Amino acid sequence: MTDLLEIGKVTKAHGLKGAMRVRSYLESEKVLRKVKKVWIGRERESLDEYRVKTIRPGGRIFLMEVEGIEDADSAAALVGRDVYAGADCLDRLPEDEYYWRDLIGLDVFTEEGERLGAIASIFPTGSNDVYVCRGEKEILLPAISDVIREIDIGKRRMVVRLPREL
Repeated sequence: MTDLLEIGKVTKAHGLKGAMRVRSYLESEKVLRKVKKVWIGRERESLDEYRVKTIRPGGRIFLMEVEGIEDADSAAALVGRDVYAGADCLDRLPEDEYYWRDLIGLDVFTEEGERLGAIASIFPTGSNDVYVCRGEKEILLPAISDVIREIDIGKRRMVVRLPREL
């Protein structure tokens, strides 16, 4: 199975011809333009693949029709299931920009080589994102160049300079 990105959850059937309302997890509707296939299911290990007929963005929701789901009852049977698309639908980012999904799980080291833990989650603030590093203790790392010194996605590692207050 291809590298998948969770893009939403089916919330209800829409109309009589098998369309579904999907709560979007996407930051930008642009991604939907490239989606040709989706995988739908309750667990990532047991997803069913569908070819997309139409996707109509609408802010925090989108309407979707897929081949094989031709009536309201079939669409209703998918309510509550997660919707995935191939990660290849994401745009290539400029150098030194990363998708959160690529940063989660990176091992975090100080410039001196001490392992601090791994990136467990990320949250946005008004001015920059904050990386949550979990190891022996939880450390909040602002995503600014004074703190984040190096990111190597290939080696799955991040090098940081800890702020003095830590």
